[in-house]
Amino acid sequence: MEAQDKQFLETIVKQIVSNPEDVNVERTVDEMGVLLTLKINPADMGYVIGRKGQTAQAIRTLLKIVGAKNNSRVNLKIYDPEGGKRHERPVAEDNSGLDIDTSAIDDLNI
Repeated sequence: MEAQDKQFLETIVKQIVSNPEDVNVERTVDEMGVLLTLKINPADMGYVIGRKGQTAQAIRTLLKIVGAKNNSRVNLKIYDPEGGKRHERPVAEDNSGLDIDTSAIDDLNI
């Protein structure tokens, strides 16, 4: 079983990311089941998470199927070295730093 779930996850993720050499999967087993911790290059985080988390959810679903086939509960944790902080774009409070082209709507008549 160990080779199947861990190898399955590594194979899928290495095909998705830009830096496959940085993919590392740690496997731990306890009374709750199997926990696979995925560590990847931070630049590849968006590829693995996907839009609105859809790619990560699909990978988790596939892992649950692999686990069910082998009578075990498999969970995925995606390691975030930055602690789950989202990067937000800076916004100027007085709009002085914003260069917005409004020429397309300057002559608009409604």
